[in-house]
Amino acid sequence: MRPVLIRGGRVIDPSQRMDATLDLLLHGGAVVEIGERLDAPEGAEVFDAAGLVVCPGLIDVHVHLREPGGEHKETIASGARAAAAGGFTAVVAMPNTSPPIDNPASVGFVRSEGMRAGGARVYPTGAITVGQKGEQLAEIGEMFAAGAVAVTDDGRPVMNAGVMRLALEYVQTFDIPVAVHEEDLALSRGGSMNEGVIASRLGLTGIPNAAEDVMIARDLMLAELTGGRLHVQHVSTRGGVELIRAAKARGIRVSAEATPHHFALTDQAVERYGTQAKMNPPLRSEADRAAVVEGVRDGTLDVIATDHAPHHYDEKEQAFEDAPNGIIGLETALGLALTELVGRGVIDLPTLVERMSCAPARALSLPGGTLRLGSPADVTVFHPDEEWTVDPAKSLSLSRNTPFRGWKLRGRPVRTLVEGRTVWAAERP
Repeated sequence: MRPVLIRGGRVIDPSQRMDATLDLLLHGGAVVEIGERLDAPEGAEVFDAAGLVVCPGLIDVHVHLREPGGEHKETIASGARAAAAGGFTAVVAMPNTSPPIDNPASVGFVRSEGMRAGGARVYPTGAITVGQKGEQLAEIGEMFAAGAVAVTDDGRPVMNAGVMRLALEYVQTFDIPVAVHEEDLALSRGGSMNEGVIASRLGLTGIPNAAEDVMIARDLMLAELTGGRLHVQHVSTRGGVELIRAAKARGIRVSAEATPHHFALTDQAVERYGTQAKMNPPLRSEADRAAVVEGVRDGTLDVIATDHAPHHYDEKEQAFEDAPNGIIGLETALGLALTELVGRGVIDLPTLVERMSCAPARALSLPGGTLRLGSPADVTVFHPDEEWTVDPAKSLSLSRNTPFRGWKLRGRPVRTLVEGRTVWAAERP
């Protein structure tokens, strides 16, 4: 493989407190040199990054790739390509496929298909419980040995507190987190959007904030009791943000996600976009959105993740109550974060890189998230200011379900490299 010299970019690496105009040399799948005016080795590919940001590869710890069982929505290969186009060098695949990823053989399948895909790295997770039924622990040790980087029943909550306690105790043997979808089904049952004035106006049954908050509180208490690592997925409520903030202050081992749709939209989007704005947890009130934004700013929500959830057109065309939850997000996440967070002065560029690269790597103990010498040559290069319009028809995902169609965003990926190999590059004028 040819050496790659990325020349003259703004190199931002919060893991090294680095933010300067530098050259970056990649060779043999690793970062080999960072400095000013580096000489290009013989035969090297030289890329001029003047005016661009060069950072550790972005990592998305919450992605639904639908394979096996839902290949009409997304495959591991198509998802890995879409991820690379979004600037992600690695994604973590959720196990709520058909059948669920709840055994070492299925974990190995996701891992091997991800390696074959040739886009972003694909890290599998395994289900917490057999069949994601919430009753009996799955083969966590065997799945870890097969390559699972976390366990989660994402898409479903683990309602049994005893089972959750056992999971938090057992994962400590392998030092991996339990990632949780927080929803009390007794409180959310029958609901299809946020409980509030808009749900009442539309005649839809709402889901109260408490459905999420009580489960976050329970699992934080169990994490404190056991000492296990907890990762709270797609936090959407102000109460949830407050609970996690207090838990971190007490030293509980917890990381937590914010999604672009929860920091960019409120439940008012349901009136405008219909089922394209249907998701779980639902879009909440403006007060909740503001709390999520503040959680990203102060690090309570230390990870930005997409919850990329592709669905076929016909599925989203059903009545609102019957349509599936979720939107695609891999190719809009960076632009939304640059526009809604950096562009509005909520966070700066180094903090954005921290939330989308360094912190995700720490949360799930993944390689990457740094440009230290000898680290994997996973690099994202992006233009922080280039304007573009979201057009789902141009997406590399197999699905098109997004409420952001037609949005004008500022900032987009230019090149994505995995192990020093370009897996995606923008067409430049």
